[in-house]
Amino acid sequence: MPCGRRLVHIDDHPLKRLLRRLEQSAVLDEEDRRAVLALPYTLKSLDPSTYIVREGDPPLQCGVLLSGFAFRQKLTGDGLRQIIAVHMPGDAMDFQNLFLDVADHSVQMLTRGEVAFVARRDFQALARSRAGVGHAILINILIDASIFREWVLNVGRRDSRSRLAHVLCEFAVRLKAQGLAPEYGYELPMTQEQLADALGLTPVHVNRVLKALEAEGLISRNRRSVSFPDWERMRQVADFNERYLHLEPQRQASGPSPARQAACRPSSSSLPPVTSISR
Repeated sequence: MPCGRRLVHIDDHPLKRLLRRLEQSAVLDEEDRRAVLALPYTLKSLDPSTYIVREGDPPLQCGVLLSGFAFRQKLTGDGLRQIIAVHMPGDAMDFQNLFLDVADHSVQMLTRGEVAFVARRDFQALARSRAGVGHAILINILIDASIFREWVLNVGRRDSRSRLAHVLCEFAVRLKAQGLAPEYGYELPMTQEQLADALGLTPVHVNRVLKALEAEGLISRNRRSVSFPDWERMRQVADFNERYLHLEPQRQASGPSPARQAACRPSSSSLPPVTSISR
């Protein structure tokens, strides 16, 4: 259903997850926040495997994931799939194409979920007119690129045991940071076949590694639920350091002073703080 430019209380607004995600890494003032929430959007409920972006198409809108999970993928000439990223609620799934004319990869729903679609031209206009929002969008794109780099390293240089352990650790930290799962435990949204396509392995190999990690006491599984009895040991096996996720607000070389930044942060009446990671 289309939605016009009306102000909605942050606790009820479909774009609140996007706003929290942008403010996780950048400072936005009140006018920036209002401008983000004033974006026109269309809500759609999508089934698993539904395309949000198709490679080769002109990007006309940007989907903000409100619930469920999605994934980015590339296909070889003979149809073999490589999953190159997994998206969680709050992610804007097409910022990479914000100023590109043709999509060079596809994005599909991993699970059933709800997406708010915003016209690309509206995001472009907002990024140009509100420097703070444009800065936050740029940081969001750079963080995605950082995660891509870690995934390339993971597939290219880690063995299968560390490779799978690393992705499981990443999901734990990202979900915890967004308040979407309890500490170091969650419902795994991917099948073994999908994990295989993300890790450059076969489903049989993924199954074997999962069983080995469980036998070592590194993970506990109940159907798709995953938890970590010994998180520090799991981190070591995974060669996992969350630095590449850039979970803390990024400092600006020039811009608001510390006092101004403090004044610009959301009050308790507007946005709850993002849950931090504790060790």
